[in-house]
Amino acid sequence: MSTTDTGRDGTEDHSGAERPDDPGFEAARTRHEALAAEITEHRRRYYVDDAPLVSDSQFDDLMHELVDLETAHPELKNADSPTEQVGTFSEAFTPVTHLEKMLSLQDVFSLDEVQAWADRITAEVPGEPYLCEVKIDGLAVDLVYENGRLARAATRGDGTTGEDVTANVATIGAVPQRLTAAEGFDVPELLEVRGEVYFPSADFALLNEAQVEAGKAPFANPRNAAAGSLRQKDATKTAERPLSFIAHGLGALRGFEPQSQSHSYEALDAWGLPTSPYWKVVDTLDEVFGYIEDFGSQRHTLVHEIDGVVVKIDRIAVQRRLGATSRTPRWAVAYKFAPEEVNTKLLDILVSIGRTGRATPYAVLEPVRVAGSEVEFATLHNADQVKAKGVKIGDTVVLRKAGDVIPEVVAPVAAARDGSETDFTMPERCPECDAVLAPAAEGDVDLRCPNARTCPGQLRERLAYLSGRSCFDVDRMGYIACSALVEPLGMDPVIENEGGVFSLTIEQILPIKVVVRDPDSGLPKPDPKTGEDKVVTPFARQPDKKTGEILPRKNAEEMIQNLDKAKSQPLWRVVNALSIRHVGPVSAQALAEHFGDLDRIAEADEEEMAAVDGVGPTIAAAIKDWFAVDWHREIVERWREAGVRMQDDAPDPSEALPQTLEGLTVVITGGIPEYTREGAAAAVKARGGKTTSSVSKKTGAVVAGDKPGSKYDKAVQLGVPIVQGDEFERFLAEGLPEPEPDDDGSDPE
Repeated sequence: MSTTDTGRDGTEDHSGAERPDDPGFEAARTRHEALAAEITEHRRRYYVDDAPLVSDSQFDDLMHELVDLETAHPELKNADSPTEQVGTFSEAFTPVTHLEKMLSLQDVFSLDEVQAWADRITAEVPGEPYLCEVKIDGLAVDLVYENGRLARAATRGDGTTGEDVTANVATIGAVPQRLTAAEGFDVPELLEVRGEVYFPSADFALLNEAQVEAGKAPFANPRNAAAGSLRQKDATKTAERPLSFIAHGLGALRGFEPQSQSHSYEALDAWGLPTSPYWKVVDTLDEVFGYIEDFGSQRHTLVHEIDGVVVKIDRIAVQRRLGATSRTPRWAVAYKFAPEEVNTKLLDILVSIGRTGRATPYAVLEPVRVAGSEVEFATLHNADQVKAKGVKIGDTVVLRKAGDVIPEVVAPVAAARDGSETDFTMPERCPECDAVLAPAAEGDVDLRCPNARTCPGQLRERLAYLSGRSCFDVDRMGYIACSALVEPLGMDPVIENEGGVFSLTIEQILPIKVVVRDPDSGLPKPDPKTGEDKVVTPFARQPDKKTGEILPRKNAEEMIQNLDKAKSQPLWRVVNALSIRHVGPVSAQALAEHFGDLDRIAEADEEEMAAVDGVGPTIAAAIKDWFAVDWHREIVERWREAGVRMQDDAPDPSEALPQTLEGLTVVITGGIPEYTREGAAAAVKARGGKTTSSVSKKTGAVVAGDKPGSKYDKAVQLGVPIVQGDEFERFLAEGLPEPEPDDDGSDPE
């Protein structure tokens, strides 16, 4: 295997290089792999699940550490590093390729960093005016208008590919379906608009009031509410939410040449696309600082929430001259406001056990409202962090809800101490099973419970993970259900490990009672009436008053049904569900694609696995270690016996369809009789073709069903062959018909 490859940008990639002269290099490479995997997972949580686990500041710290590693060891940097990527996208929606890549802005956190950015710019292009605008705390989207008509809407995704949310965006009143010409601004032939879908602040408050009145949990912040509302599979649910939209940039263009960023905003407004009412062009950096200060003081008084200010060079020609890196434009920067902070009492420090055994201290706080939600628990990461922060049990502490996501204890308020505070001591034994805690390897900061087989805390968390979206996606199998299966009151556990999860029956789970636990802390929740631990029967209804008969709840029946359906999930989800340390969705997909069979993964040697793109030696070693444990292999066998899919289907040569569309690029638009959109695309791919979402001169054919829209018009304009929806079956069977000859008998040009 070569140790030096050429990257996409033409630079050499030494990520596989050996450095025997540098004893610290191997440790740096191991840390780099772990960081890259962790950052990729956090991006998925943020962009796909709308459920981030770390704050913006925590994520930024991970990225900064990765950048520092790559700066110190350039050999580690490659085109697949998170430092070269933008985001990610979900499989729940149809993937869409953006016409132009959606870049991510460089974040800075101090005025000194803004000054440094401006100094670099003015050294190259002095005297350029700046455009300042507020940074909306919403969900980035990409709109494509063809001849003035909205043709497509997509989320940012990974910057190159996003999720098709056209039907959902069409329900947002602020997004025009057709652009209108205005004096001096003709509607362009092609317009790609970048903007932000957001929840207006006043409407967000009303939404949360309605949520509470309906007995539902309120949303943590407007950004999560906007993302969750827009990314509904059912667009009618999106239509029920008062989402709005503001445009803040352009991508691909044809038929319009803006001279400046402000000129483009004037055009967008003229065509009916809303832009921010707060943008302003200024000439000096002092005015930029004044703008930042003004909006920092009124950030909660605007029509929408903001988390900073964006500063751009106004003139387009200068933007093009300055260019961009693979991730960020050099001509713009995002100044992020400091996270909100409050003081509260640290009542206790307890320890939770994660699915891979990691023991994590967390703060039990006097409940306090911060950044729009009430907080009573906050992470403290590990014992070293507790010591480094200098916090004691009983302290008044500074609590920060950085990025409006995960609360964290920043520091103690030493002046508030009265002498009653006590030091925290990391327990020697697991609070769940009493096993002795220890590092998994020499030099590890984290302590772990080694009792993976019978520790109820680990099993509870593993069950919750395998039932989640990135694994088997078992609806109705929530945290309470997982707790009930592991720790039922007054009876033995229904399952000893996750191997038995697909063999569960209604009869087994019906009698279970369980203490309700908080999913964040794992602590029992008190009953508001009695103050005692809240106990529920999660799978059974109350006994019939006349007959005493106990019947299952609907959610219990659905959980069993959904477990049965989950057995057919693709291989990568099965691999991810095994909770192998370091293995996440990205590496699980890479392994499944390369090997295609769980037995082949188990039998592969470390070198072969490590060579798979997206895996590497750390993950390969963890997989071999996992399969070396007998009860781990028993889990796989029990799943196999229950009917869980253990390999991805390979095409049967004897059943191969004729490759009538081999090499043909096909666009499908409108409704096709007897086919869903996904089914029609699969039929094309099965016959050797490939599908795309946009029509160009390179398109081989457009299949036009009912209500085909602008893609049909584009095909006519470009002379692309058109297949009517009722001719689709013939098209699949025979391919494109030969072009008819001209009247003189010659073939057309």
